[in-house]
Amino acid sequence: MPDASDLVLGGLTPDEAEREIYQHILSRNPEHDFEPTLDRVREACELLGDPQRSFKVIHLTGTNGKTSTARMAESLVREHGLRTGLFTSPHLTSVRERIQIDGEPIGQDDFIRLWSEIAPIIHLVDARSVETGGPRLSFFEVLVVLAYAAFADAPVDVAVIEVGMGGVWDATNVADGDVSVIAPISMDHAQWLGDTLQAIATEKSGIIKDGAAAVISAQPESVMPILIEAVAERGARARWEDDDLEVVDRQPGVGGQLVTLRTTAATYAEIFVPLYGEHQAHNALLALAAVEALLADGGEPQALAADAVETGFGAVTSPGRLEAVRTSPMVLVDAAHNPAGVDALVEALEESFTFETLVGVVGVLADKDAEGILAGLEPILDHVVVTSSQSPRAIPADELAEIAIPLFGEDRVTVASSLPDALDEAVQRAERDHDMGAGVIAVGSITVVAETRILMRADERKGTGQAR
Repeated sequence: MPDASDLVLGGLTPDEAEREIYQHILSRNPEHDFEPTLDRVREACELLGDPQRSFKVIHLTGTNGKTSTARMAESLVREHGLRTGLFTSPHLTSVRERIQIDGEPIGQDDFIRLWSEIAPIIHLVDARSVETGGPRLSFFEVLVVLAYAAFADAPVDVAVIEVGMGGVWDATNVADGDVSVIAPISMDHAQWLGDTLQAIATEKSGIIKDGAAAVISAQPESVMPILIEAVAERGARARWEDDDLEVVDRQPGVGGQLVTLRTTAATYAEIFVPLYGEHQAHNALLALAAVEALLADGGEPQALAADAVETGFGAVTSPGRLEAVRTSPMVLVDAAHNPAGVDALVEALEESFTFETLVGVVGVLADKDAEGILAGLEPILDHVVVTSSQSPRAIPADELAEIAIPLFGEDRVTVASSLPDALDEAVQRAERDHDMGAGVIAVGSITVVAETRILMRADERKGTGQAR
């Protein structure tokens, strides 16, 4: 694979050029394989003129809920007439989904042009690192540099940035968040972030910046001292859920829920959020408080205009999070990939859907808690089809079956080596068992969700996105 500055894109179609760039980025260390240093990203950004300092930043971390909270915050900011950037991960179909301008993935032409402009810088930083015995910039580090360059190029007024993993050493942390958001913390990525909640909380609290605003969700009691200390050490202006912030009421309904949210500035009554589950009401609360803090610009937050809040929330989608990608039988996809995410999914399913039978299509990556995921799904699934996505990190289907059978019983488990076969088996079983009252849910990893959406051509359907 050629170095960053060696890619020859001339003469290629835009689709071919995009694929060539993406394949080059994929040739680097994956996003979950990182060193505890920001030096390479910081050097690349400095050589580009520090693009991450040209816009205000809402920076989000946590274990679950980051993407939905980020998308809600971005929509609210945009509804206030500001130009926005949004950086989230992972992507489902195209890498350009990770970098959005004003609510839309970065255009293909801009993606190719910006790559051509930053490639020499990436190559230079790679060479300097390798010369001293270090690695090239990783997959995720390159995307962060590209995103910050894209946001400065647009230019945007505000960028909503989701960490890739952790906080202190996450590549996104070269930006100084005007507002830091810490979503609920639970066990995940233990081999990289630490094998205790306290270690994970310490890592994630690293996005809180000196004198800046912080919005912190309800957290396990064991991590609260760590977050309180981080806020105090940095003189941050923190607002805490269950103290300054509260979900006062929520009423599930068709297509989502009505929520009443209290912040330090106001109580926003009966706002429609087109997303399922109690966890989404709490995500909405964090997003609302973050935007209040951002627009206050260091002062005391003021109430946002009710019509802007209603419109901003009403426009939110987050594909791949409790999203319907087919009807008759209904096929849902959800990106829950750890036990805490599965718990939230189960609550949302039980509250919002009524199935006579529900068949699961489950694939899990090797670094995840497969037993915890399957145990969380067992009470709601009548049958599970275990499978494997195309990811090289995917647990083989027969190995996943060895975990599933003791939990479900042999008669409730089917093994399918490929995801297309698994979906076909699940749909046929659902139709055979209960026809119109049956459902299928594909869950367990982002890669399962992404491949299912492609197979079901979900991107060709408008208005079906629901979010976690």
